[in-house]
Amino acid sequence: MANPKQSLTFSLLQGGAALTSRTWPILGRVLPERLEIDANPSVWADLVGPYTPSPPLEGVINADLAIIGGGFTGVSTAYYVGERTPERKVVLLEAASLANGASGRNGGLALNWVNGIDHSDPELTRRIYTLTSEGLAAMRALIARHNLPVAHRHDGTLTIYTSNARAEAAHAEAEYLNSLGIPVGFLGREELAAQFAARGACGASLEPDTGQINGAQLVRGMRPVLEQRGVRIYEQTPVLRVEPGRTIRLTTPQGEVRARAVVLATNGYTSKLGFFRDALFPLHSSVFATAPLTRDQQHAMGWRRYAGFSDDLDRIAYGSLTDDGRIVFGGGSNQSYAYCFNNRTTLPAAAGQARRAQVAIAQTMDTYFPDASALPISHRWSGVLGVTLDRRPLWGCTGEDRNIYYALGYSGHGVTLANLAGEFIADLYAGDDSRWRGLPFYQGGYGAIPPEPFRWIGYQLFTRLTGQAPRG
Repeated sequence: MANPKQSLTFSLLQGGAALTSRTWPILGRVLPERLEIDANPSVWADLVGPYTPSPPLEGVINADLAIIGGGFTGVSTAYYVGERTPERKVVLLEAASLANGASGRNGGLALNWVNGIDHSDPELTRRIYTLTSEGLAAMRALIARHNLPVAHRHDGTLTIYTSNARAEAAHAEAEYLNSLGIPVGFLGREELAAQFAARGACGASLEPDTGQINGAQLVRGMRPVLEQRGVRIYEQTPVLRVEPGRTIRLTTPQGEVRARAVVLATNGYTSKLGFFRDALFPLHSSVFATAPLTRDQQHAMGWRRYAGFSDDLDRIAYGSLTDDGRIVFGGGSNQSYAYCFNNRTTLPAAAGQARRAQVAIAQTMDTYFPDASALPISHRWSGVLGVTLDRRPLWGCTGEDRNIYYALGYSGHGVTLANLAGEFIADLYAGDDSRWRGLPFYQGGYGAIPPEPFRWIGYQLFTRLTGQAPRG
């Protein structure tokens, strides 16, 4: 049940956002954004092994389709466009290296559902579940089809509930979903404790066939597959300017692409290109990974089954367990998430935000697993999510010539949705949107987020007054 105080606060902040968004024509010019990219220090990138980015673009080239961004969205789009329209010339441009952004820095959870959409409409609920569950199956099939060296598991994930009232409500929700033919389970306190002994958990919902995946291995493992299909991949090639038109011109530091169509596969970095500046903002999420634990160590701390979990609190904590026994953990407090003024996409080292975030994450993990403080930490990192005001993603096509495709704003569910987005864009590009028509995040509107300084002030007010999590 929604907290009335939080609902009122959210309504007031939405109203304030709508009012202050009218200042975009002036303030949007006063504070131009600049692209900032740092190296990916995550455990996922480390487990890929040695990786050499492809050379940057030099000179002028032509393409039927140019994809900006080398993460899940960009790579899956290149793959499925190649399947639907193999005769088209496809170019992929990545500012740093493949999987350098959120696709290679997330918490590893591959989940069902779409944030910002409730379950009150039975037909829509079935459709969303079917869509995301098919997306998860498609990822696994892709790995198997191309024999990709990707560590992944799909033995289910939990949402744990930390009060009896919320656990009872979750049990009722699971029964409702079961009545729709959706196989969500519920574990009571004792059944849960025998399998996943998180302190303070009163019960949990179980999503079968969801799991955990190394996104960096998937994205980088797809590079030779794409290259064999004729996709030209240029890493270390940031796009500096996009000039729309019947032929779109993309300017890079050492070259230019002239394309008939473009895909914005840039999620939290999209505003740097001048698109959707009022629609989403980059939210920094900090994560760490432990060194590999033995099976006995996992069982001793209480993690005996399942690929991962999240909790029911306002600042969501989450964790996943890799095949080699590492616990990847993040969230749980205001300190573990951050918004940096003017949509900055790197955490400023001097501000100490990264250090405070890591301390807070460790404290949260200790509340669920009291012996966790003794575990050695092997990797610490942060990554940028693309978050919309209502937490719904943005999928569609824009521009006067209807030749700029986009899939953005996953708001914390990007592992599944961004891979699914490749199928969506390939269908749209081929002229067939029948599978996607009527979805609330396809070609829909969005609540406008104000420019600075209102954006930064609004974020601080919202998180302090409500403590609401990025996925809503």
